[in-house]
Amino acid sequence: MSSTGNQGSATKAAKASLGDLESMIAESPSSDRACLKLAQILRVRSSEVALLRLEKGSLRFIFPAELRSAGVLPLSGTAVAARTAATCTPLLSNTFMRVKHVSLFEAVKLGAVEQEDRAQEQMPIQKIMSVPVALPADKVMGVVQVSRKGLDASLAGADFTGDELKQLERAAEILARMPFMREGAEI
Repeated sequence: MSSTGNQGSATKAAKASLGDLESMIAESPSSDRACLKLAQILRVRSSEVALLRLEKGSLRFIFPAELRSAGVLPLSGTAVAARTAATCTPLLSNTFMRVKHVSLFEAVKLGAVEQEDRAQEQMPIQKIMSVPVALPADKVMGVVQVSRKGLDASLAGADFTGDELKQLERAAEILARMPFMREGAEI
């Protein structure tokens, strides 16, 4: 394939949009499929996306699959996801490694990680965006987080921007309409 053809493929992949995510609602996608699309839209690795659902007053991971059985985060806890859900406030931090946080979940080995992600999967989170998942003027259903991982902030990639946070907030509204976000729904 010519180098022009390769560039065209990369451009096409980079043009994934929130419209693509929204069009998935009618298909009743799995949380895995929706989160993989979100990773593509925000140009992060699949291992840098997390989706948690509110169940019985605690947050439970529904993506990545390896964290589904890792336990729950109480809303009264200090975890970033718990604070995001409890306060209904988005967070963008490009200095996250300096913030005291629960890093237990960062150590879980993710099995279905693409080859390019293998080196990154065990890296600490350096930068993060955390957004409540809710329908407009409705209660919080969960939290979506997108991170950038690396040995240090300079190796983790570009800083997140306010525009990317707005994009994640719009994505969270779309995710709130997906069947897997309903409490007790099959994942």
